[in-house]
Amino acid sequence: MTSKMNILDKIIEYKRAEVAKRKSGVSISELEKSFYFERKTLSLKESLEREQRTGIIAEFKRRSPSKGIINDQADVIDVTTAYAENGASALSVLTDENFFGGSDEDLVEARINDIPILRKEFIVEEYQLVEAKSIGADVILLIAACLTPKEVKQFAGFAKNLGLEVLLELHGETELGHMCDETELIGINNRDLKTFEVSIEQSLMMAEKIPAEKLKIAESGISSVDDILLFRETGFKGFLIGELFMKEADPAIAFAEFVNTLRIMPPKAEGF
Repeated sequence: MTSKMNILDKIIEYKRAEVAKRKSGVSISELEKSFYFERKTLSLKESLEREQRTGIIAEFKRRSPSKGIINDQADVIDVTTAYAENGASALSVLTDENFFGGSDEDLVEARINDIPILRKEFIVEEYQLVEAKSIGADVILLIAACLTPKEVKQFAGFAKNLGLEVLLELHGETELGHMCDETELIGINNRDLKTFEVSIEQSLMMAEKIPAEKLKIAESGISSVDDILLFRETGFKGFLIGELFMKEADPAIAFAEFVNTLRIMPPKAEGF
């Protein structure tokens, strides 16, 4: 096991302690009193199936354990608003503070936008799902590498009862057994958790093992319009992209230019 693989273990260990502390500070009944708890959530699945949008889930991320600081100057409202106005199908907001520099407040501020928002977080307890609902999230992420198939089914069912959609993230074929009826959205992460290397080809091969009724989302390592066109050809409906835009001085401009290029690419982008 490499030291980089230990990053995930370290995050989960820290997260369990963090959640225990948060639970002792704010009860579930208090979370349920949030302004956002009664709002009707927006469907990521429906948004990704709308042809007039891009299929891009545009991510706001300040830093990562493997890359360090990506962009600690960007304003969450400015960037996410530009993402939404320029055709993003949804937003992804990192809420982990210790490793990614995010916060729940980032998601609350991004909620000014009327498109689905994924709470990008390391879920280890049901409490975090109630948290997600209370801060205005529409979708939660379950990472197969961090959970057992039983936990995925349990958490996904709990989330759906709250009105939240579930994105199950897979990294390899050994995790295919984590899929269940409650996980309609399947993300295939192009980054290998053991080596942190990106392999789009491996993800394309793995995608063939995903049942047709599941909506496929490509995650990580998307660096060009051509990547999106290739994924579209193989049945992907969603494309989670963050670092490509966030590493630029102005993520809003970077996203707008990327979308403009995507819109004019014939003939594979036909029907966009």
